[in-house]
Amino acid sequence: MADFFVRRLTRWQAEQQRGPFADMYVEAYDGAVGEEFRGRQDFLRRFEDDVQQQGFEMVVAEGAQPVGCAYGFPVRRSGSWWQGIGAGLPSDLEELTASGQVFVIAEMMVPPRYRRTGVATRLQEHLLARSEAARVIALVAPDNTAAEAAYRAWSWEDLGEIGRGSVTPAPRIWSRGLHG
Repeated sequence: MADFFVRRLTRWQAEQQRGPFADMYVEAYDGAVGEEFRGRQDFLRRFEDDVQQQGFEMVVAEGAQPVGCAYGFPVRRSGSWWQGIGAGLPSDLEELTASGQVFVIAEMMVPPRYRRTGVATRLQEHLLARSEAARVIALVAPDNTAAEAAYRAWSWEDLGEIGRGSVTPAPRIWSRGLHG
């Protein structure tokens, strides 16, 4: 793998590059035949909402071409991000969320050919470097074994399955403390 660098994008830069990020999403999560369009469109809808979140942060890893990206934002308990999350959220996480001390990694994408090269590790480190949150969380599809292995290697804790509306199977929530 060639060298790559990680840089932070402004909200405007992120919005201007939404098409290439949607293409990366399709490549990173190469779904079943016929799912590509729906997956791309679903990503674009989510991204349009996510980029408007207060505190939105995005980083991209680039070499000769983009090799991955990640973005997130602080979440509050009253925010729409939690819609569909069922019972079972740990009480300390609820308290931190109510006080604005939880940052969510809403998306982390690394196409398969760049996995196991340190891209995802550098993306999450760079994304979280400026966060003042006490905890960071991410939702992971239960069949995404690559993501689970990465979060485990980064010392994240699997908090279990959390209901998320009509999403079946329900994603798992992963978390770890920041700053000590």
